[in-house]
Amino acid sequence: MHVELVIAKLVTMVLGFLIAHQAYRGYRVHGSKPMFYVAVGFVFISVGAVIEGILFEVIDLEIFIAGTVQTTIVAIGMVIILYSLHGNMNDAKSGGDE
Repeated sequence: MHVELVIAKLVTMVLGFLIAHQAYRGYRVHGSKPMFYVAVGFVFISVGAVIEGILFEVIDLEIFIAGTVQTTIVAIGMVIILYSLHGNMNDAKSGGDE
């Protein structure tokens, strides 16, 4: 096992979860649906940061399959964040001057 890589992946995951937590707080305080989607997207990306290693090292999947699963999870997270940025533009327009 590569200790440095595991530490880097865990730091990436923790940072992603911290961003997700802040986005979720923004959703709770302001009722902003886009912030909820940002939070969910970062949860997917954070899980994707470590899932490849877990699938390869622990579950013993082939690296190609583990990488495919990891890439798919990260891509789903990015699509969710993209939706949060562009999918709710009508809500933002009806909000008045800010």
